[in-house]
Amino acid sequence: MTVRPPRNFNSSRMNEAGLGILEYEMMSERASSLGRHGMKVEEALAALQEGEAKGRQGAEHERLVDTAAEAVWAMFIHREICGLRNGRDVIQRYGIPNQVLARLGASPRHPKKA
Repeated sequence: MTVRPPRNFNSSRMNEAGLGILEYEMMSERASSLGRHGMKVEEALAALQEGEAKGRQGAEHERLVDTAAEAVWAMFIHREICGLRNGRDVIQRYGIPNQVLARLGASPRHPKKA
């Protein structure tokens, strides 16, 4: 997202001092937020893999898949807001399984337990 000032405020000093700094801060926050989303995805996928390794089945496994799908979906939405439309690189980088990809955007079937 870029912010364009009105033409009467468009001086070179304004870009260097005001809007340039604001734009830098906004880009920094976007990058930081993407990093936080990436960590949530990693944690959710690690929990899913651990659950599968321990033989978790049924509702517990479904909850792990739903949690991972929710984290991946949130990251994809944030990436699109930032202008990053292609998700193939993310799928490969994080090794997102097909069972998670199939649930992107779907509501969880089981209520979450605290």
